[in-house]
Amino acid sequence: MRETRSDGDLLRAIAADGDRRAFEELYRRYAPWLRARLRGRCADAGVVDDVVQETFLAVWRGSARYREEGDVAGWLWRIGSRRLIDALRGDGARGRLRQALSHLRHRDEVSAEERVLAGVEHGDLAGALVRLSPELRAVLQATVIDGLTTREAAVLLGIPPGTVKTRAMRARKQLREALA
Repeated sequence: MRETRSDGDLLRAIAADGDRRAFEELYRRYAPWLRARLRGRCADAGVVDDVVQETFLAVWRGSARYREEGDVAGWLWRIGSRRLIDALRGDGARGRLRQALSHLRHRDEVSAEERVLAGVEHGDLAGALVRLSPELRAVLQATVIDGLTTREAAVLLGIPPGTVKTRAMRARKQLREALA
């Protein structure tokens, strides 16, 4: 029977020799646990699977170095949770928003920002926002200010995408009425 290596031994073998068997053993040992923990923070299984893969890829490539302080599970959790935050709020959403805005920049239509500013001249935008329910404000924060897609906002807020769409529509309607 083969002797089970410690987490530290596995990580040292991966870092020093690029030991594929050590990496596979570490992955089998911790990937299901990490996936389960991340699923507690994110309902989108695809995003969670990507984050787990990115976490272990960082270990394999050596961009994440274990300093033999604390347990390996906690170290992997820190890497994974940071990557999850990046996936939900970071460059992915910002990049898509930037790309969408660059396509709109060349159109002759009035931008959303211009419409809001026009509404400010004729109404109390801050007051209208305060009068929105917390649920509607949260959806506006996620989709308009943070630039997340409906799906990303749904994952972040823990609600179905259809609910995000409905709340966004209700929020826009209430703001239009308040600013008219």
